[in-house]
Amino acid sequence: METQIRLAVQKSGRLSEGSVQLIRSCGISLSNGISKLKTAATNFPVEILFLRDDDIPGYVADGVADIGIVGENVVEEKQKNVEIIYRLGFSRCRLSIAVAKQENYQGVQSLQGRRIATSYPHLLGRFLKEHGVEADVHEISGSVEVAPSIGLADAVCDIVSSGSTLFTNGLKEVEPIFHSEAVMVAKPGMPAGKQQVIEQLLFRITALQKAKNNKYILLNAPREAVATIKELLPGMRSPTVVPLLDEGWVSMHSVINENDFWAKIESLKAAGAEGILVVPIEKMIL
Repeated sequence: METQIRLAVQKSGRLSEGSVQLIRSCGISLSNGISKLKTAATNFPVEILFLRDDDIPGYVADGVADIGIVGENVVEEKQKNVEIIYRLGFSRCRLSIAVAKQENYQGVQSLQGRRIATSYPHLLGRFLKEHGVEADVHEISGSVEVAPSIGLADAVCDIVSSGSTLFTNGLKEVEPIFHSEAVMVAKPGMPAGKQQVIEQLLFRITALQKAKNNKYILLNAPREAVATIKELLPGMRSPTVVPLLDEGWVSMHSVINENDFWAKIESLKAAGAEGILVVPIEKMIL
């Protein structure tokens, strides 16, 4: 019988949709959707547990789940015995200190003796200690941004993506203290059988991420320009060159990082490339 692993993901919130989409993009079919607390995949040896994000590091550390997808900020805050095994690159955000819009903020030292509300007392405390600031930290869960308006705190330390929630509540971001993204965590010392299944899953995720960052490019060019264009588009090994019906012309196919393409587009055109097509790649396996 094939070894099965348990993967914990956030039931609802910032990471939930991205985590489920990632799993499905890996070709893994979930049998019962995400309406229950757990569901088994029908074509891959994994069972998905839907949990509160704050609980995921603890469940992984205790061995209830083998791996978990969670924000790096939660991993750092909870300080459980887990290790980050893969950075997933989505749900990027930052943990920041914010004060009232009208406040004339003068730097970290102006937080001395102030009351700060947060759901991340460990990360905030570490930051304040590093800067030699003593403040009154109020740990609260949920709706941290309303704390100043109800007189509970002078400032907040909370997760920021666009900053719109802070703005709506009369606050402004002044000190980013930790940058975060979705990560995959595991308990150290995974049994060999489960480690093998995890590596299969990571192989699929890596193929997806490489495809996302790269594009398939097709272009027509004079044959004498092939050497020049090859230097601009090295591809995974070298470009594919196909003769066209028109004498002296070829079609060149390659793979290029999207950012590199935009940096080289003028050079490609100057070398004689025309009819350039850029096509998304679904999966990329090297």
